[in-house]
Amino acid sequence: MDIIRETDLGVGTFRRGKVRDCYELDDYLLLVVTDRISAFDVVMPGGIPDKGKVLNQVSSFWFEMTKDIVRNHVVTTDVAEMVKKLPGLAGHEQVLEGRSLLATRTETIPVECVVRAYVAGSAWSEYTERGTVAEVKMPAGMVKSQKLDTPMFTPAIKAESGHDENISIGRMKNMIGRGLSESIIETSFALFKKASDYAATRGMLIADTKFEFGLLDGHLMLIDEIFTPDSSRFWMIDEYEPGKDQQGFDKQPLRDWLQKLTDEGKWDKTPPAPELPAEVVDYMSDLYRKAFRMITGDEVK
Repeated sequence: MDIIRETDLGVGTFRRGKVRDCYELDDYLLLVVTDRISAFDVVMPGGIPDKGKVLNQVSSFWFEMTKDIVRNHVVTTDVAEMVKKLPGLAGHEQVLEGRSLLATRTETIPVECVVRAYVAGSAWSEYTERGTVAEVKMPAGMVKSQKLDTPMFTPAIKAESGHDENISIGRMKNMIGRGLSESIIETSFALFKKASDYAATRGMLIADTKFEFGLLDGHLMLIDEIFTPDSSRFWMIDEYEPGKDQQGFDKQPLRDWLQKLTDEGKWDKTPPAPELPAEVVDYMSDLYRKAFRMITGDEVK
């Protein structure tokens, strides 16, 4: 279901992201996770059925599991409770069910906090170009998807182009302060360890992940999404093989299909994006649902 036009609830200040629709309602944020999907910074037409529900419910699962490590912004994911707090939402329960989260508003910290246990993605690109990861010199002779001796914290910021730009920890400390940076790094490693230990019991490993944090009355708060297929690389333990790309639960199959179009001169990675064929939509929807089953042991509702 494409819910792009259905989420105009007529309440609060509205902001639309690539995937989430956000409503600022008094002291709250209402986050509605749509079925939209983006690749190469372009939102695809239509959507991926159940993708929004998977992302919202996976995040809720992890927020609950990790609340002993750090406070998070979740107020409720129960739509009936949302309507009690915000009567203006009445009548929109069907749109909100399963894909919405009522959150506490925080002062967002402008750093994306990435923990990496394997050399993949932008870390591999940087390593092949400069022999570094997040400006840290790495050993020679590393291979794609190689496991690091110990996980690394590699912060990033949004560059002017809209892409993420990896930065050094030193630059992060200059931006937001040493004390806050050290607290975030310690918290990020604790979150990653707890989730990785759990994922191992499900036959999965987490190659890397991204966190976002905010401040509320001076207290650190975990916000946005956590350990979803969009924010993390999940690989199957029994299929992992260093030296090559890994089959995971992320958007790589979609990127591969789009890259083929680009190579054939049929799309230049600028809007509008091409219509996705049914087989790509179905494959991606099944992939997201499988990720949900693997992580939670349940079916998406």
